[in-house]
Amino acid sequence: MAEQGAVLLAYAGGMRRTVVVVLGLLMLAVGAVWTLQGLGVLGGSVMSGVEVWAVIGPLVAGLGVALAYVGARGRH
Repeated sequence: MAEQGAVLLAYAGGMRRTVVVVLGLLMLAVGAVWTLQGLGVLGGSVMSGVEVWAVIGPLVAGLGVALAYVGARGRH
């Protein structure tokens, strides 16, 4: 029984890491889109050309990179 518990905990930990990495990569993608919209490179949105998104976008992208790195690194 104890072995099953250890296996389940290891699986949950690996799954949690995967979710953190995916969330980080999603934040990176969203931040990149927001940056490009804020800079006016991507048009067709009310966010296009609004400079605040050119500031918020890189912040979100940077947090996404950090989150993905922490998730991928795991516990060492």
